[in-house]
Amino acid sequence: MASSYPKPEEKTLQALQDVANRLRIHSIRATCASNSGHPTSCCSAAEIMSVLFFHTMRYKPADPGHPSNDRFVLSKGHAAPVLYAAWAETGYIKEPELLKLRKIDCDLEGHPTPRLPFVDVATGSLGQGLGAACGMAYTGKYFDKASYRVYCLLGDGESSEGSVWEALQFGAHYELDNLVAIFDVNRLGQSEAAPLCHNTDAYRKRFEAFGWNTYVVDGHHVEELCRALWQASQHKGKPTAIVAKTFKGRGIPDVENADNWHGKPMPKDKLDFIINTIQSQIQTNKVLSIQPPAQDVPQISTGYIKMPSPPAYRIGEKVATRKAYGSALTKLGNVNSHVVVLDGDTKNSTFAEIFKQAHPERFIECYIAEQNMVSVALGCAARNRAIAFASTFGAFFTRAFDHIRMGAISQTNINLCGSHCGVSIGEDGPSQMALEDIAMFRTIPGCTVFYPSDAVATEHAVCLAANAKGICFIRTSRPETPILYSQEEKFEIGHAKIVRKSDSDKVTVIGAGVTLHEALAAADELAKQGIHIRVIDPFTIKPLDADTIISSARATGGRIITVEDHYKEGGIGEAVAAAVSGEPGILVQSLAVSGVPRSGKPACLLDMFGISAKSIIAAVKSTFAN
Repeated sequence: MASSYPKPEEKTLQALQDVANRLRIHSIRATCASNSGHPTSCCSAAEIMSVLFFHTMRYKPADPGHPSNDRFVLSKGHAAPVLYAAWAETGYIKEPELLKLRKIDCDLEGHPTPRLPFVDVATGSLGQGLGAACGMAYTGKYFDKASYRVYCLLGDGESSEGSVWEALQFGAHYELDNLVAIFDVNRLGQSEAAPLCHNTDAYRKRFEAFGWNTYVVDGHHVEELCRALWQASQHKGKPTAIVAKTFKGRGIPDVENADNWHGKPMPKDKLDFIINTIQSQIQTNKVLSIQPPAQDVPQISTGYIKMPSPPAYRIGEKVATRKAYGSALTKLGNVNSHVVVLDGDTKNSTFAEIFKQAHPERFIECYIAEQNMVSVALGCAARNRAIAFASTFGAFFTRAFDHIRMGAISQTNINLCGSHCGVSIGEDGPSQMALEDIAMFRTIPGCTVFYPSDAVATEHAVCLAANAKGICFIRTSRPETPILYSQEEKFEIGHAKIVRKSDSDKVTVIGAGVTLHEALAAADELAKQGIHIRVIDPFTIKPLDADTIISSARATGGRIITVEDHYKEGGIGEAVAAAVSGEPGILVQSLAVSGVPRSGKPACLLDMFGISAKSIIAAVKSTFAN
């Protein structure tokens, strides 16, 4: 392999070193201008960035989002100025723009976000870039079947994050030989040295143990970097890790490899001296040519997707919404070959396995690594290459909350399905019960929260999610529940359904999922006693149909009872209370799970926590009596 390595000419190597020093100068100037930022973290990565952007990567500088371009993910997002500097050196960013770093009217933010066309996923919450890069590489290798490669630059400090090791396992398992992870081992973290300091051999052994082809290089030696990146391109069947030994603040007198310079701009009175010192090492102004990509990425349709047929369920038939989710995905996948499904080793419980059976080539098993699953989904969906759905128990998305939060900053369109919500799952007990998930997803900007109450609504939720912008969350239930809606029923985001109504309704009851069926059972029993209630299915908890709720409340004496299989904090009750807060004379009573539950029969648990039909009847009578 080494004998055929096309070693660059000396003048090219010098030009790459000169670019690295120009990247340092840009980064130092930009962070000085903003009086904030991480110039030392940029300086350790300068040669890596120079070699990647001006020697190794194949892309169109004038069209950074082109689907055939090689991908780059800056996982150590605090080194954003060196990324912006690289794009300034390509000519895509005008150099004076760099001095507006971190200003309110400039898209060159403190950490990279997709406000910039050359950023696919937001980074800065450390440990997440490699998972997204895995998703991009998986998409390139198995879905696009294209030649673009994916490069991810990580810091040594962030390799303490467990999600990095989840991603390393994923990349090796799926033999992502189009993926290169470069670890900028500059020894120093934010407040002290990283645990392995400069022990590059320990990093090498760990990455090799995880199944990665691994090289250790001097991260400031451009030729060593060129060689390792070329070797990575030749190695088949494994992803490559490059352990680059570097020094934080490289090239800055008295700052290089010194403690307590993380996140600090250089003193303004030292700026000219520092710039002149680095400038004196630049020997050429040679313009390096950037190689274009092979344009072999297939065109895909990202237009509106429709289901091929209406839902095939009959009113009264009993079907769990979690099973309807798997069936709906399969129908959607039948009409669009870019629907892909991920799951965290729960596919026989979330029923994502129905999709896998129909479309195994578009199913990604992510195993029990929910953080990485969400990041992989982000990578799959980047540049609109896939319509991604990822599922697990709703409770287990809580451990991936930071990755979901970063997904919103990434402006991603991914769809997450959480099954096994609430105490209605029964005997498995509280560790398996999603009771915080509505609250969690309600806080995500632009997130649509679907809570379908039957299989028909679930099928519509899946189709609407596939076409929606932003993150979507679909909450599905374990118990089998009766079909409420006809095949012809229409559903829209933000539009509730009034499922029981009369002119003599005394109270409006709002339930969703299992509790909607409890509310209907309560309505039937109360009707026998001459008491009529209005029952509403919100369908989406966010956005909530405030108009329907308010008009129903006014028609029922201003009385609303919400009932939910979720903790009170952040759930449906609080969402409804917020929606009617400006309306005089409307009172909201919330029935919700109070305290940590326990194992038991679903019906017993619904009773124990006051969200069963019996509890709703008591609440209606109490409200009416008062």
